[in-house]
Amino acid sequence: MAETPDHLLIDLREAAAPAAIWSRSVLGLPVAARAVMAARRAGIGQVSILADQGAVLPAGLAEVSRVGVADLANGFPEAVIYTRGDVLAETGWLAHASTQSISSGTVLGFGPGVALSSAGIRLETVAAAAADAQGERTMLLTDDVWLAAERRLMGSLVKSTDGFMARVFARPISLWLSRRLAKTAITPNGMTIISLLIGLAAAPFFLTGTPWLQAIGGLLFVAHSVIDGCDGELARLKFIESRLGGLLDFWSDNIVHVAVFSCMGIGWSLAQDALWPLLIAVPAVVGTGGSAITVYWLTMRGKTAAGPVYTSVSSGPANSLTRLLDGLSRRDFIYLVFALSLFGEAAWFLVPTAIGAPVFLALVLLAARRAGRA
Repeated sequence: MAETPDHLLIDLREAAAPAAIWSRSVLGLPVAARAVMAARRAGIGQVSILADQGAVLPAGLAEVSRVGVADLANGFPEAVIYTRGDVLAETGWLAHASTQSISSGTVLGFGPGVALSSAGIRLETVAAAAADAQGERTMLLTDDVWLAAERRLMGSLVKSTDGFMARVFARPISLWLSRRLAKTAITPNGMTIISLLIGLAAAPFFLTGTPWLQAIGGLLFVAHSVIDGCDGELARLKFIESRLGGLLDFWSDNIVHVAVFSCMGIGWSLAQDALWPLLIAVPAVVGTGGSAITVYWLTMRGKTAAGPVYTSVSSGPANSLTRLLDGLSRRDFIYLVFALSLFGEAAWFLVPTAIGAPVFLALVLLAARRAGRA
């Protein structure tokens, strides 16, 4: 009877995968522990380790089911995915493997040099190039490809929703930082707090019209945006995404935006010795804060399932309106603020924002109504 495999068997026998490889840390996690976490993230229900008798496993694998070579003689009653411990386990190809329809008692093998010998078990080896629909390949972790393995994992963190400036500027820098931070004890939420503090430190520099002071604020605003990418990257690298982390990230961004726009308006009002700049700042600030509250209330408040807490301004099916709003919600505007700050004119950004932020809020409410959530 054909079925899709829901069981991953990781071969940690010394003859198949030297302990010097699978116990080695790659971007903050031992290879074998990363395989277990990737399997769980891919939705695979059961993970087992094939280990030599008496082998000492890392603490992170203490709760994982363990089988010995002798156990293989009895075979498996269900379909099983098999991989060696020295193969880089990634969520993508594991998720693809779990969708393959194979016979009960069959072992689906992934990775270079896959080998499993036991009575009553038939092994199907899948070509690495066919590992998933995107052509993702399994990777044997030998010393000559270790850095390539890190690059593979870092490359998987790039989001398809990144704006233009995020792709060409912010993401390469945040990935460079995250690659180094992954080997430290710094947490994703810690990076969110750092990003928040940098963003709040930027705001007071917009109280003045002096170009070099505004430029410092602009640089800090950009730094806030760049570093803000690290929290999600670290969380995905270490499989420690959380609802708290997602909410903290979402609100810290919007708090910074409100603080910066407020200081722009106050600074502009002081420079002009007039109240009219505040009449421009108020709709910009209210529209920005109101949009954040609305998106949280309509799409994030009740979300408890696994996965990112914020992926779109709407919880309904994607359409031309929600795609437009998602595109407008990206943070490429920060670089325009920086460019204006070089001339001491950052406050002029409030003019389009005073119009755009309320319109954005209205469109978010319209999208929610169309999705049946308002």
